[in-house]
Amino acid sequence: MNIDIIDELNVLTDEQTDLLTNVLQYVAQGEAISDLAELSLTIVNNNEIQQLNKNYRDKDVPTDVLSFPLDEDWIPVEGMPQMLGDIIISYEKVDEQKNQFGHAYERELCFLAVHGLLHLIGYTHNDEIEEKQMFAKQEHYLQKFGLER
Repeated sequence: MNIDIIDELNVLTDEQTDLLTNVLQYVAQGEAISDLAELSLTIVNNNEIQQLNKNYRDKDVPTDVLSFPLDEDWIPVEGMPQMLGDIIISYEKVDEQKNQFGHAYERELCFLAVHGLLHLIGYTHNDEIEEKQMFAKQEHYLQKFGLER
């Protein structure tokens, strides 16, 4: 899978960028996502994610992660990449939540990236059953990758 990481704030280290790429690749393998699939992950500040949240979800508050699926009705064509979509993560929310939940910055960053990827491929948490399934899947991948709480 091709992953384009855009750090608008220049806050990620090379190691963090590599970690994001590796954990998303790991989830992609576990979910049988095509090697030809593509997605972008962008790091922004609270103001930017709040504006996106307001424009696209009518919620005028900053959030931690937004996912924008692109090819929900994609039909595979041999040799053509599938554009999964975009994941937007607030750097400031990562920092706030790592303290709130008492774990490392990298763990929170990867948690949000995995959450975003699962949304791009169709997972939701619109009800209690879906939420339990999605969060269990996130924890499974993070723990198997060595990013425990």
